[in-house]
Amino acid sequence: MDASIVLIVSACIFLAIGVPVAFALGLSTVTTLILAENYPLMVLLKETFTGIDSFPLMAVPFFILAAELMSGGSLTEVLLRFAGQFVGHRRGGLGYTNVVSLTFFSGISGSALADAAGPGSMLIKMMDKAGYDRSYAAALTASTAIVGPIIPPSIIMIIYALQDESVSVGTLFAAGIMPGILIAVAMCVVNFYVSKKRNYKGDGQTPPLREILVTTWKATPAILLPVVILGGMRAGWFTPTEASVVAVFYALVCGKFVYRTLEWKMLPDILSRSALLSASVLIIIGLSASFAWVLTIEGIPQQMAEWLISMNLSPWMFLIIVNVFLLLFGIFIEPLPGVMVLAPILAPVAIKLGVDPVHFAMIVIFNLTLGMITPPVGGLLFVTCNVSKVPMSALVKELVPFLWAHGTVLVILTFVPALSTWLPHVLGFK
Repeated sequence: MDASIVLIVSACIFLAIGVPVAFALGLSTVTTLILAENYPLMVLLKETFTGIDSFPLMAVPFFILAAELMSGGSLTEVLLRFAGQFVGHRRGGLGYTNVVSLTFFSGISGSALADAAGPGSMLIKMMDKAGYDRSYAAALTASTAIVGPIIPPSIIMIIYALQDESVSVGTLFAAGIMPGILIAVAMCVVNFYVSKKRNYKGDGQTPPLREILVTTWKATPAILLPVVILGGMRAGWFTPTEASVVAVFYALVCGKFVYRTLEWKMLPDILSRSALLSASVLIIIGLSASFAWVLTIEGIPQQMAEWLISMNLSPWMFLIIVNVFLLLFGIFIEPLPGVMVLAPILAPVAIKLGVDPVHFAMIVIFNLTLGMITPPVGGLLFVTCNVSKVPMSALVKELVPFLWAHGTVLVILTFVPALSTWLPHVLGFK
């Protein structure tokens, strides 16, 4: 029996019956190894551990720990006050506060799920009390939370850089800033029209200048974390992996000595949550690596690459086809395994067609991240429904204008490469 057919069919079956993506990939690999009889079962263990045996990958648990340490202090409240003082008094002010707060928090967490479950849950409650439809608040939170993997530091960018040697982690971190800001602006535009239509009012008061300065001063250490990471990497002071360790110490100092809300007795719980989240990420990476190994040995990436090249597509037509494919693919699979499986296949083809590898990386990452807010798999939808207590049907109904806004951003990102490549060039990343 053809191993590639067994692999793909079994993966689809496991996903269809609701098996978690990581285990679906692992079980389909085991099924292939048993039925195809071409490879020993030891391949699963070997390739799973090989997939996580990477020095740059050590950055993932440290960035996760840094985010947990910052969240363990008063970071969420500080960022909420900082964002609210500029936009809270306007019509739909709490909606703008939601977008701005989650965008800043994205520069610390690197995770869409963490953004939605942490500050997102607080913002939903605040908007509900202020008279906003709870389902709208949940939809806005889920739609904005996908900025998490786009703005640095980003776990998915680290994984992508491991799959495509033509880009570096630092370059992708810099490339994500402008698209992340554009997504936030698009969410604000949707909030403007919805708030005007439904008459969501702000508090009508602008804080005194002294209060604005004090709040901004308090928020500065938290906001500077991405600057420290990118600046240190650009200056050559540390590698991305070393930057993650620096981020942990920075977060520890901020929480304990700057905000003075992080207590030593909180550390065991913080370390425990970080370990569990890191383990779940590494399981996905490891089992995705074993799945991708079978794909590669069976020659599927090479065949797909040859087929795409033989079509003599222009770079723009190739990007359009890739966008459609990734949007459909992202509906059924999470971003991390999606990057593990697809980046080695599509990135070399994009380079041969003359597409800038950084530009292409951002298209892939944004597309797969959008899958987090599209049913049936959309992980962000389930997390947001859980923290907001909003039915899935109501949440999906409110998502429609946000999905149109994301689609517009995707079109702009696709046809304006400079949006992804300009800042890395200016900062000197290669």
